[in-house]
Amino acid sequence: MTKYVLGGGCFWCLDAVYAQLRGVSKVESGYAGGKGIPNYWRVVNGGTGHAEVVQVCFDEDVIPAEVILDIFFLIHDPTSLNKQGADEGTQYRSTMMYADNDQKQAFESALKRAEKIWDDPIVTEIVPLETFYIAEPEHQDYYNKNPDAGYCQIVIDPKISKIRNQYKEWLKDIQK
Repeated sequence: MTKYVLGGGCFWCLDAVYAQLRGVSKVESGYAGGKGIPNYWRVVNGGTGHAEVVQVCFDEDVIPAEVILDIFFLIHDPTSLNKQGADEGTQYRSTMMYADNDQKQAFESALKRAEKIWDDPIVTEIVPLETFYIAEPEHQDYYNKNPDAGYCQIVIDPKISKIRNQYKEWLKDIQK
């Protein structure tokens, strides 16, 4: 199993999208890239330097790493510094945190591919992963637990629609 730690704004969005894909066995919402032991309120208030991230576990024999990474650049705005939609602050930054040199190279290649689809410069940081901290239980699988919540319908549903339109061959047989 391959594990990537990615941040593209609110972790609920990435969690919801990656959970839709064949070959993805687990998606965990969490925090990384800052100082101290994080919790949701400390992170959301910007005091820790941690970003909201997901750890995506997937089988490269089922879904190529390139697909996982290309989807990352499709479902958030990697040209927006420390902001995704109404969420503002470094905790919502676009980030790819690598565990080894192979991941770093894969992330750099994905960023180069993404530059072809975005007009503005990409500001996604590619940094070493120090520690991944799993988020509180209420943040795990948030979309499936709260499909009627306004945030899910307004922010997450359009991202899932993008994936359903552009990556349908990689979807699990999951319906909302």
